[in-house]
Amino acid sequence: MTIETLGKIFTFLGGLGLFLYGMNLMAEGLQKSAGAKMKQLLAMLTNNRLMGVFVGAGVTAIIQSSSATTVMIVGFVNAGLMNLGQAVGVIMGANIGTTVTAWIVSMSDWTKILQPDFIAPIIIAIGAFVILFSNKPKRKQVAEILLGFGILFLGLSLMGDIAKSLKDLPAFRSAFETFGSSPILGLLVGMVVTAIIQSSSASVGILQSLTVTGAVTWGSSVYILLGQNIGTCITAILASAKASKTAKSAAIIHLLFNVIGSVLFMILSLLFFKFIRPEMVHQGISKTGISLFHTFFNVANTIILFPFANVLVKIAEKFMGSKNDIEDVGEAEIALRHLDERILETPSFAVENAQKEVVHMGMVALENLKAARIALFEKNQDKIDEVFAREKDINKLQKLITEYLVKIENLPISEKQHQLVTNLFYSVGDIERVGDHVENIAELAQIYLSEYLVFSDLAKDELDVAMQLAYDTVEAAVFARQNEDMEMVRKVIQGEESMDDMEDNLRAKHISRLSQGICDTQTGIVFLDVLSNLERISDHSLNLAYYVKDEIV
Repeated sequence: MTIETLGKIFTFLGGLGLFLYGMNLMAEGLQKSAGAKMKQLLAMLTNNRLMGVFVGAGVTAIIQSSSATTVMIVGFVNAGLMNLGQAVGVIMGANIGTTVTAWIVSMSDWTKILQPDFIAPIIIAIGAFVILFSNKPKRKQVAEILLGFGILFLGLSLMGDIAKSLKDLPAFRSAFETFGSSPILGLLVGMVVTAIIQSSSASVGILQSLTVTGAVTWGSSVYILLGQNIGTCITAILASAKASKTAKSAAIIHLLFNVIGSVLFMILSLLFFKFIRPEMVHQGISKTGISLFHTFFNVANTIILFPFANVLVKIAEKFMGSKNDIEDVGEAEIALRHLDERILETPSFAVENAQKEVVHMGMVALENLKAARIALFEKNQDKIDEVFAREKDINKLQKLITEYLVKIENLPISEKQHQLVTNLFYSVGDIERVGDHVENIAELAQIYLSEYLVFSDLAKDELDVAMQLAYDTVEAAVFARQNEDMEMVRKVIQGEESMDDMEDNLRAKHISRLSQGICDTQTGIVFLDVLSNLERISDHSLNLAYYVKDEIV
């Protein structure tokens, strides 16, 4: 191998690297710009399978990778946040969404202005200047998209330049003629290349860049494209290796969908090239031609197999030998499953997922407060033990969610999402402190039970009102976080102010009762300590509400 040949290989690989980096950078910018829309897409993941197709296509168009979308779906299924019925529609849609990249590459066929070597430098220049000199996050996000777009085109330009030097090589032309004449070989080439780089968008882009040689034919392109659709499944298969059986089933559905479609279209292509248009087999194809077939295949495959979605689900479940392998586990184990790292493939969804888990942690703390109330007033040892056990879960949840938030913090997310993640960090801490104060109340209930203490009817009624107010305040804070509801924020603020007034008032009344001998000293200490913990619970609820208020305002 000569130095010149080696240099060409390095240049082509460098162009491929720029293409991949540009695609990734553009996807990151699109995700940041579409943060709120991604949240809306997540909310649309219902049992409406047709809606799932649109969601899958939309998400993949934004993140520029059907592999990443499918990996994310495996994560959602593994987390129990999506069932296989929902997943199958999204997987079908992801295959349609991945065609967007091919159309971007095809733009150079349409006009001189969109030629990579013409448009790339100016787009990169605009993107770089805005990123360097603008302080507005929105403009920087748009500039990031432009910069990624420009780098992608620069990579295409480099690959195209090297590809042009290959057009006179007999071996190169012969190879594509062979792929066109041997469907199985073309299919295998598409599969292997895509499996190695783990991106069908990139492998399609490589194929498109080679069209400048004139050696890439309709026959070879069709078979290679069909192979690429199978090769892209490797990413999801690998991602599901340590997942639940249900999540593995999602990866198998992806493989079944693409394999069935590819085999079907290979048969149809063979018939078409043999009996209808035999001259097309060795006829050159353009970038736009590749995009047209790529899109036609994925849309048609979805239309054909959509009615058989339930059959795909049943085959996958049969293959795995289980319909459902979710075990009866504790809160922390459930959270560990929900905070699936595969979802980090799509940062906007990861942020939303973390927020849901913070809300879940708040609900657990709320449930513990309810148990503590019963434990105290009914002298119920089982409820006391329940509070202690659940408090351990809350501590585990704090650790798991915090670790997940740290990972999200290092992902490409918008400034607004960064602020949300920071507030979620603080929220986790405040919920954990609520849990600590509830545990304190359970410990006081233990003393109340073991020492055979008795509240007066008046003291019991007052404490009951205070506990109800604390519960309502925590509940409003959790709902405020869940729905980003300003009305709930105001309810928390009012509840906390009422609790401050109530604590002062009840403390004064109880001290008066102590001085009059109506209540004994040890019972009085328990009363005042419970009251103090309830006031601190309300304070932490107020902190939770203020984080939400900060995001809304």
